[in-house]
Formats: sequence, C-alpha cells, structure tokens
Amino acid sequence: MFLHFLLFGALFSRSQGYFSEERSPEESRMQPPTVVIAILARNSAHSLPYYLGALERLNYPKDRISVWAASDHNVDNTTAVLKEWLTAMQQFYHHVEWRPMDQPTWYAGELGPKHWPNSRYEYVMKLKQAALGFARKRWADYILYADADNILTNPDTLNLLIAENKSVVAPMLHSQGAYSNFWCGITPQGYYRRTAEYFPTRHRHRLGCFPVPMVHSTMLLDLRKEGMKRLAFFPPHADYSWPYDDIIVFAFSCRTEGIQMYLCNKERYGYLNVPAKPHHTLEDDRLNFVHVHLESMIDGPPMFPSRYVHMFPRQRDLMGFDEIYLINLRRRPDRRERMLFSLNELEIDVKVVDAVDGNALNSSDIKLLGVDLLPGYYDPFSGRSLTKGEVGCFLSHFFVWKEIVDQQYDKALVFEDDVRFQANFKRRALRLMEEVEQVELDWDLIYFGRKQVNPSAEEAVENVRNLVVADYSYWTLSYAISLQGAQKLLNAEPLSKMLPVDEFLPIMYDKHPNEDYKSHFPNRNLQAFSTHPLLVQPCHYAGDPQWVSDTETSTLWDDDSVRTDWRGSQKNLKGAAPQADVLSGSYRDEL
Repeated sequence: MFLHFLLFGALFSRSQGYFSEERSPEESRMQPPTVVIAILARNSAHSLPYYLGALERLNYPKDRISVWAASDHNVDNTTAVLKEWLTAMQQFYHHVEWRPMDQPTWYAGELGPKHWPNSRYEYVMKLKQAALGFARKRWADYILYADADNILTNPDTLNLLIAENKSVVAPMLHSQGAYSNFWCGITPQGYYRRTAEYFPTRHRHRLGCFPVPMVHSTMLLDLRKEGMKRLAFFPPHADYSWPYDDIIVFAFSCRTEGIQMYLCNKERYGYLNVPAKPHHTLEDDRLNFVHVHLESMIDGPPMFPSRYVHMFPRQRDLMGFDEIYLINLRRRPDRRERMLFSLNELEIDVKVVDAVDGNALNSSDIKLLGVDLLPGYYDPFSGRSLTKGEVGCFLSHFFVWKEIVDQQYDKALVFEDDVRFQANFKRRALRLMEEVEQVELDWDLIYFGRKQVNPSAEEAVENVRNLVVADYSYWTLSYAISLQGAQKLLNAEPLSKMLPVDEFLPIMYDKHPNEDYKSHFPNRNLQAFSTHPLLVQPCHYAGDPQWVSDTETSTLWDDDSVRTDWRGSQKNLKGAAPQADVLSGSYRDEL
C-alpha cells in the first residue's frame, strides 16, 4: 500500500510538472508606454492638414495615445480644421480632450498675430501646464509637445525618442536657413548664444543625441522619471529672472530640477517653420510654410496632408503674364507632378508643354527638322559636339518662342521642370514685374533662374529692385520673355546653326566670350536682364545623388552610336563658375 502511495505521488508530481512547465501559456508582450500628444494651435490653418497628417501616420499604437488639444484666439479657421480631424480620429485614439475657445480673437496688448506680449506668453505657459497636468492625472508615461507648424515626417519619431531614454528629448527639425528647435548655448541672462557646435549639429555633420541647454517647439517628456515630478511651465520658478518666454521658463525649470535637455539628430525627423517677425501677417506665415513644404518634396522626406481634413482648392492665376509654360518630358512624370503641385501651392496657373525628347530622335529626324550644327562648336569641357538631348532642349524652347509669336502674347514666363523656388517666389516676381512696367524698361528676356559665370561684371538696373543686366550665363531654368524678345530669337534662324540653348541666349545679348560663335548671329541686340538674387535654383547639381541630366547624357546629334555621359561638366557643378577666357577657346583646344 505504501509503495502504491509513493508511485501515485511520483506520477502526480510529474503530471504537475508537465502542466506547469510545458503547457502553461507564454506571457503576453508588454504594451507600449502610454503617450499624451499635446496640440496647441492658433492661426495655423495653413499648416494644420500636414501637421495632423504627420501625427496620424506616426508608427505607434493609437490606442496607447491620448490627445489633448486646445485652440483659441484665432482669426482663421484653425478651430474648424482641428475639430474636423478630432471628430474623425477620436475612434482611433484612447482618449481625446478638446478645449476650443472662440472668443476673444486677440490677446490683450497684442499688435498682430505674430506679436508676443506678456499676456500671450503667460497664456501659452498655462496651456502647456494644463496639458502636463492632464497627462499626470491620467498617469501617462510620456507627453509629446509638438507645435502646429512642426511636421514630423518620420513616422518612427515617437519610437526613436522613447528609445533614447531621456527625461526631455527633442528631435532636431529642419527649416530653411540656420534656424532649428534647439540652442547649443545660453547666456547667464537666459538669452540665445551661438556656439561652435551649433552649425555642425544643425547640418548633421555631427550625429548623436547631445545635451543642450534649450529645446523647444517639439519635445518628448518622460513622466516616469523621478525628477519630473516638480517640472513646470507655469508659474515660473520663484528664482526666475530671465525673459518672460514660455520656452525659456521651461528651460529654467529643467535646470533647477537637475534635468538635462537633449537634442537628437541621428535621423531626419521633420520640419518646422521659421517664426514670422512681429510685423508679419498670417499670409507671411503661410508663404514661409509653403516654401518649407516645397523644399521637403525635393530633399525629403515629403509632407502629406491628413486624409480626414478637407482642403480647399487653390485659386491660381497667371501673375500678369499672358501664358506660363512648364517644359517637361513625358518620361519624367515625377518631375511634372512635383512642379504642378509646387505651382499649385504657389497659386500659379501653368500650361504643360511636352518637351521634345532628343533621345527619341535619330540623326535623320534631326536633319529633317532643319537642324544643323553651328560650325566649329564643341563642348568646352568634354570636347564633344552637340548631343541629341541638347537638340531636344533647344527645340522645346524654340517651339515655346514660336507659340508666343504665333499667339501674339505680350509676355510669357517659362519654367523647366527641375527647379526649386526661393522663398516668397510669387510675391517677389510680381513686385519685380510691376517695377519693370512702372519704369517702362525695354526688356526682351529676364532670367529668373540661371548660372552666373561672371557675377561681378553685372550692373544693377536703376529704379528696379533686385534686377541686373545679365552677363554671360548658363542654364535656362526659368525666364520671362517678351513678344519682341521671342521674335528676335526666331529671326536669328538658330536651328540651322544650333548650339546649346543656354549658349545661344548669351550670344543673342552679345555677352558670349566666343567671337567665332557670335559671328554667325549678326543681330545680337536682345535686351537681357536677370533677377538678383535669383528666384529659382536647380533642384540638384552634378555630383548630387539625385542629379539626372537629359541633355548631358544622350548620344551625339548626328551619330546614334556615340554615347555621351559627361557628368563632370563645370556647367552643372554647384558654385563652379568658369571664367570667360576658359570658354573662349583656349581650354577647348587643349582637349
């Protein structure tokens, strides 16, 4: 009996072990930390669709995110846009807290939407403190502050910041110019101080997660850390004597609590708008944002609007021109789509012209079109003759000039499809053309984008701001052209003595250094000018990874078997402007 009892006990013990060790279910995975996203939006209708689109694309479980949103003192439709998005998104997020205020539309003592009196600073501090209190009350692990014009285009931003395990950490955001959302130095009085580390960090020449005295605009706070208990945006610390500014008040609070701020630039996280000046209008703010948006489409990652926010169509116009042309190869739909989107954002109407594809022409086709090479022409850098791509480029511009004359357009504007727009392009172009008309300037062509060869040789035009008499130039990125200018170019009969179009134009305004070339065009009286500074630049230069040239990479105009792939041309290198004597023949003779 005793043996039976031992045997039963052993079997029972083994069975218990079997169930406990081999059949017990695995522990489920830990859920991600809970996060509160704090949204403070005022007069941000121009950027909100893209800001909200970036938030909804964050690669983080929405059921672990609560949204705290406040909007007030608006003169635009920020409240309506934010309400539309929150209504659609509340089914996805764990919780949504919504604090709109329709009145008043201005702060006490405010002189404009970009003016910051102390009353505005104090109100913003109180809002940020309210968001922090909300997160603490809900026992959130983190709170992410992100200004409404900060676009987090990297969907992994939240995960990457959490992985840094810092009390206060900010992703470095890009803007046009030197501005970003951090300081590398701060004076004893609490003001900004430029240090040697700033630009290497800003331009990502040094990568990492760096301790800094100030981060702002977008930052993640780890509320699990012991030192975060007394951190505050409002009221300012009892010993605070620095400027009354919400970001400086918070930096001081971090300092007094022994909390180090960090700035991370290991990845490209997104963009922020350069703050408008106090006298600027909401339109200035919108134009600044449009510029950042267009730049993001070139250098990436691009911005995308929310799928849950209605966007009104742009009201486009011709800027006072009779027609605006966009020259684009059919086999470059990516360039066409980017340019059409960019021009739409700039509220510019445009006619797309299918470029002549030189690569699709054989030498017989070119002869049938009446094209013949300018006697003695050779590329000054490679030593080759004209390429089919250059023929196609010339014909594309030639047919635009012909349409201008056929339609008797007084003036037109021409774009190639690989340009990037400078800030406030439309406003600056409108002002320029208005001043040109006011002084009754006799003009045939005005470069909006080109490569200057001899910038110091160019004289300013009297009574017209930002306009110079054009000297020898490369490229035909963009230019305004008058009816008489187009007629002069056609009258020169350039197809029978062709060279690249950007060499032909300087010949026609008598600034080309090669006398042999000029001798074939006796009427060199084109009145050519240029904006200064230029209004457009090329998207990419030779040497950039994304640079592609349909003119430099082709076959010779009269020989289908000779491939060209001249990627080292000084024409296409950024900042390399060869002197006129190099192009007069001496360098070519050495090749």
